[in-house]
Amino acid sequence: MTQSILVIDEGTTSTRAMLFAPDGACLGTAQRPLTQHYPAPGRVEHDANEIWALTLECAQEMVTKAGGPDRIACIGITNQRETVVFWDRRTGQAVAPAIVWQDRRTAETCHDLIVAGHEPMVQDRTGLLLDPYFSGSKMGWALANWPQLNELGDNLAVGTVESYLVYRLTGGVHITDATNASRTALMAIEQGGWDSALLDLFGVPAALLPEIVDCAGAFGTTQPDLFGAPIPITGLAGDQQAASIGQACLAPGQTKATYGTGAFILTNTGAQMPRSKNRLLGTIASQIGGERCFALEGSVFVAGSVVKWLRDEVGLIDSAEETAALAASVPDNGGVSFVPALSGLGAPYWRPDARGAITGLSFSTGRAHIVRAALEAVTHQSLDLKATFAADGAVWADLRIDGGMVSNDWLAQDLADMLELTVERPHFIETTALGAAMLAGVGAGLFADLESACAMRGPTHGFTPVANPAAASRVRAWEVAVAAVLEAAGGRE
Repeated sequence: MTQSILVIDEGTTSTRAMLFAPDGACLGTAQRPLTQHYPAPGRVEHDANEIWALTLECAQEMVTKAGGPDRIACIGITNQRETVVFWDRRTGQAVAPAIVWQDRRTAETCHDLIVAGHEPMVQDRTGLLLDPYFSGSKMGWALANWPQLNELGDNLAVGTVESYLVYRLTGGVHITDATNASRTALMAIEQGGWDSALLDLFGVPAALLPEIVDCAGAFGTTQPDLFGAPIPITGLAGDQQAASIGQACLAPGQTKATYGTGAFILTNTGAQMPRSKNRLLGTIASQIGGERCFALEGSVFVAGSVVKWLRDEVGLIDSAEETAALAASVPDNGGVSFVPALSGLGAPYWRPDARGAITGLSFSTGRAHIVRAALEAVTHQSLDLKATFAADGAVWADLRIDGGMVSNDWLAQDLADMLELTVERPHFIETTALGAAMLAGVGAGLFADLESACAMRGPTHGFTPVANPAAASRVRAWEVAVAAVLEAAGGRE
C-alpha cells in the first residue's frame, strides 16, 4: 500500500487534518471548530492550547484512517498567518492568549511608527507596511503588557502557529518556515534572516524567536507517543502561499486568487523581491534549498462576505447558490454599482474608514440587479488590483481561482471577461491543504521538486474571456461610485 501524506491545516475558525495520496486524491478529512475570543473591541484571540488539542485530535483521527503511522510518509503544515503564540519551552504549554492576525490592538503603535518615519525602512526590508496585521507589533505589545511572559526569561518561546505546532509535535524543535517568517515584519526577506533593526523597532529579542528554515525538508519527527510511531514533518507554509503552490503558480506572472470572506491575490515574481510603489505587499512565496521565490500580494477586504450580507442582513437572497442564476436573469446591472466597503476598502485603496454604497438605483431596479452588481464588485476589485500589480511590474499571465465563491460559474466567467484573461478553476478547490501536501512530498523525497509535485493538482476547468461590450461603461460607473465613497470618507486617497 502506498504511503499517504498527512496535512494539518490550521485555519482561523477551524482546525483540520487531511489525508492525501501522492497522486493528489483526498482520502479523508477531520475538522473541528476553533473558539474565537473577543476580549475587547478590536481584539481577537485564540487559546493556543485548544489549537494544539484540536490539532492532535484531528491528526490522530487521520492516522487511524490511514491504517496507522507506518502508512503516513510525512506531514505538511499550513496555517493562518501572522497569528502569534507564546509558550513555555519546558512544557510546550501556551502561557498567554494567541493574538490573531485580525487583531487591531497595535493600531496606535503602528500609527506612531509611521508618523516617526519608520515605514519606508520597514517596507524596504520586509516588503510589508506598518500595520497591526503583521506579527512584529503584536509580539512587542505582548512583551510590554503581559508580565508573565518576561517572568519566564529564557524559557519563553514566541512564534507563529506552524512554529508552535512543530514545537509541540516534535517535543522541542523551534523553527519557522520562510513564508511565515516573511509575514512578521521582523525578517529582511531579501537577505533571509531576522533583522536586528526591525527587532529593536518592535522590541522583540532575537533569542525568543525560532530558526528560519525552508518550506520543504527534514524538520524533525513527531514524538512517538502521539501517533504510535514517529512521523517526519517535511512541509511548512503559510496558508496563502500554500494555496499559491497548490495552484501551481511556480513561474513569474502566474497568479492565484482565493475568493473567500475576502480575497487574497498573489503573483509569482520569481527570484526578484518585489518593491511596490502602490502599497501592495512583497512576500516570500516559497523557499527550498535556501533559494527564495517571491510574490506580490494584494488583499480585498470584502468578497464572499457581501453575499453573506445580502442573505443574512438584507434578506435579498436565501442562499449563495442562487446568485449565479439571479445575475444571469438580467441582461446587465441596470445602472447599479455596488461598492462593498462593508469593512472598508483594501488594496489598492487601503481605506478602512470607507463605507459601502449602492448607486444608480431607480424604480426599475430589482433584486437581481443588486445581486448582479454585488458579484460584479468582486470582479471590479480584482480588476483594480490587476492594474495595480501591472503598475508594480507584475503582469498577470492568467488567473487561477479557488475559495468558496468560485463554484459560481457566472462570477468565474465575469472575471475572465472583464480581466481579459483565462481563468482556471481546479476541480479540487482545497488548494491550501494541497499545497502543504506538495511541499511535504518534496521534503520527504516523494517528488524531486515542486514542478514534479504539481501532478497532485489534478484536472482544471478553464473560463475563456468573451468580449463584453458593456465593460467600459461598467468600469466608468464603478470608478465614479468608488470616488464618491472615498469622498464621503474624507477624500483622502
